[in-house]
Amino acid sequence: MDGQTPAEDWKIGVDIGGTFMDFCALEVRSGRIASLKVLTTPEDPGAELGTGLDLLVTREGLRPEAVSRFVHGTTVGINTIIQRKGARLAMVTNAGFEDVIELARLRMPEMYSLFCQRPDPLVTRDMIFGLPIRMRADGSRREPPAAELDAAVAEILYKARAAGAEGIIVALLHAWRDPAQEAAIRARIEAQAPDLFVFTSAEVWPVIREYERTSTAILNGYVHPRVAGYLTALEARLQARGVPARAMLTKSNGGVMTAAEGRRDCVSMLLSGTASGVIGAAWLARQAGERRILTLDIGGTSADFALIIDGEVQFGSDELVGEFPLHIPSVSVSSIGIGGGSIATVDDHGVLRVGPESAGSLPGPACYGRGGTRATVSDAMAVCGWLGHSDMAYGQLDMKVDLARQAVGDLAQRLGRSLEETAQAIIDIAVSEMFVEVEKLASRAGVDLRDFALMPFGGGGPMLGAFLARELGMPRLMAPRRPGVVSALGGLVADLKGDFIRTVFADLDATRLPHLQTHFRALAAEGQAWLAAQGHEGALDLRLSADMRYAGQSYEIEVALEPDWLGDLARIEAAFHQTHRRIYDFDDPEGAIEVVNLRLCAIGAGPKPDLAELAGAAAGESRAVQVHIGGWRAVPLYARATLAPGSRFSGPAIVAQEDTTFAIPPGAEARVDAALNIHLQIGE
Repeated sequence: MDGQTPAEDWKIGVDIGGTFMDFCALEVRSGRIASLKVLTTPEDPGAELGTGLDLLVTREGLRPEAVSRFVHGTTVGINTIIQRKGARLAMVTNAGFEDVIELARLRMPEMYSLFCQRPDPLVTRDMIFGLPIRMRADGSRREPPAAELDAAVAEILYKARAAGAEGIIVALLHAWRDPAQEAAIRARIEAQAPDLFVFTSAEVWPVIREYERTSTAILNGYVHPRVAGYLTALEARLQARGVPARAMLTKSNGGVMTAAEGRRDCVSMLLSGTASGVIGAAWLARQAGERRILTLDIGGTSADFALIIDGEVQFGSDELVGEFPLHIPSVSVSSIGIGGGSIATVDDHGVLRVGPESAGSLPGPACYGRGGTRATVSDAMAVCGWLGHSDMAYGQLDMKVDLARQAVGDLAQRLGRSLEETAQAIIDIAVSEMFVEVEKLASRAGVDLRDFALMPFGGGGPMLGAFLARELGMPRLMAPRRPGVVSALGGLVADLKGDFIRTVFADLDATRLPHLQTHFRALAAEGQAWLAAQGHEGALDLRLSADMRYAGQSYEIEVALEPDWLGDLARIEAAFHQTHRRIYDFDDPEGAIEVVNLRLCAIGAGPKPDLAELAGAAAGESRAVQVHIGGWRAVPLYARATLAPGSRFSGPAIVAQEDTTFAIPPGAEARVDAALNIHLQIGE
């Protein structure tokens, strides 16, 4: 370097929610973390990225040309589904199987509700077309002559175009066994209609069950135009500001991939933002020595919950995206439409309700002073004195408590209650709604939440977290140093992670072991090639698992395996029996076993920064503010930046910082650890 000092590079994690875009930037050589929140711009999606980068340049000395890693978590995919603003799709399937999406699994979302309805499908029945072709379960085919097939495809395209189709999904029977038939139909469509995008079910997620495979492909196609457009604009904005790092995206499985891949593999980043929050929380929990965590991520629109057990994030393959199941490996997250911007209303029967409608970033809660006039959870917290003592969102919001009082006051008049009673009722309803959702999560997972610590993050997590922990009977809470940007931090520390699957669908016996080894080698080669395409050159980790079941069972469980076990039948059988017993408290050592799928997760380790700069705080004084807790009383207000390691104080208290406000109820004892996390011990 001719004696010159090497350039200090930066790594940036970005996450966008309904109200704010969060930035977490790491200066690699010094270990300094810079964080920021920027209000979203619904009228010009993506413009907030440029605003945030400009602020990092002026406030933190960021040099765009020195950015070596840029990871983005986005909600554009899931919002497209929730808002029903995706592409108009047509689907091509086998003649006689046009009703697979309509039939689904014949399950109702709420089986005991007389008024429950299934959501309208993303591809309407009149847009589903059958072709007179068939692949049988053994891989043999039945097809008409090529000219006849071309004519049938042309007729389908004529009808699809006339109905306004923007893209085509090809989903045929048994494509998991051999994708060639789907690929041939796709080639015919592309030759006759190059203006339409086409996805096949086997390229998206080649699993054996046709409904799961087809519905996953539909989700991918439905969001494709908006996701591809957003990512193209994202890369253009980075290039315009001189950022050389290629854009990476957080994935539903807690890993990252390139934005270029995300344009087609859209389904893998539908739960991008929620997953990166859990990954960031798990990393912070491990740094603090916490092994069992319930995460609470509250933004402006929703609250998301997840479990971290023995330091590991929990995964599933049947998460809900809006109203639709997602059948690819994803971080297990439960969500509810309660956030800081959730609007409180009085229904026709005079009952106070909170959410799921949100004020968003524009106009936002009334206390933001951006034109909002309807009372929200944040307004209720301001009325009760928990908010409004300092600027929020890194100085972007000057809280207007008088406007919050006016908005809540309108509801109080309708209810015939006092201002403070109404505000407290809004808070209580929000907490009770979250309580119900968390109890469901704990019941499904079979865990006792008293063994867990609650980690609240997001802009609203620390605001409501301690109240929820107290209702749940959770004795401990851990609030990280920068709760408002944990999701952005999750993208910053996430690994490259790709999931690959092969359907085996065979009895488990000694004769099948060579086939399992062959499938594993193919999966390993695919995973290694994927990591290389992502630009990963370091060490990699290939994690193998299998979906297995007892013969006669309808559904399987995922069993972790080691590659060298594929030559040892007894090891595989023992792993399955043990996993089955752990989940169901039952196993049958004499029962016949079936292997349905082999799975491989290819992981390339991401950066794991040393947050040494966190130890620099100096102790400071508090000042008293008024909070309504069964009547107005004075409580201490602490600035988070002045809380040094070893600091201790008791609730009720308020801790204010640039990205959130931490409300600490009576009976809680707080201490600050060496990394400036605040730990609460919560009394009954």
